[in-house]
Amino acid sequence: MSAIQEKIAVIGGTGHLGAALAVRWAKAGLTVTLGSRDGARAASAAAAFGHGLTGAANRVAAAGADIVVIAVPFAAQESTLADLADVLDGKIVVDTTVPLVPPKVMRVKLPEEGSAAARARRLLGEGVTLVSAFHNVAAHKLATDETVDCDVLVFGDDKDARARVVALTKAAGLRGVHGGALVNSAAAEALTSILIFINRTYGADGAGLRITGLAAE
Repeated sequence: MSAIQEKIAVIGGTGHLGAALAVRWAKAGLTVTLGSRDGARAASAAAAFGHGLTGAANRVAAAGADIVVIAVPFAAQESTLADLADVLDGKIVVDTTVPLVPPKVMRVKLPEEGSAAARARRLLGEGVTLVSAFHNVAAHKLATDETVDCDVLVFGDDKDARARVVALTKAAGLRGVHGGALVNSAAAEALTSILIFINRTYGADGAGLRITGLAAE
């Protein structure tokens, strides 16, 4: 049984990253709800995945959770957060958004706010405890039962909330590393475009980030 007792909602839970994280957490014994714009689709996906997952429309999933993970494409970030802002108040929100702008996804293009995390802060206001994470891990690798050789940088201005998200990364079979204040999220968000370039240049299957020099856990 997991030591993490908070209820988790994954918005965008039928997408590649959202589904992969949700299944890993469910397998670790966490209480997880998949959120989707289509509640029936979320419920169907949850039933197919099993492991105690449930599914609901985004607002229902978010309202019933303690920690809400946003795992939607950059193009959907603004509309998703605007729709959920009132039900997210008082919760920890983990934004995974990477500002990729097709077709040139191998070039860094941060939004005018400076990062997707800063855009989320603007949209959600100060009533939400915002953390950003999971920018540089390949979703298709998370979707397997294999060990993923990748660290997860976790950013946020609230140290306790950051630590709780680091614990979530461990529950997903990854190592979470404190990356400092939310403003630092820009570095990890930008790195995703570089990793995509590395993948294509070297034929890598989901290059990731590993921080060296840390004591073994």
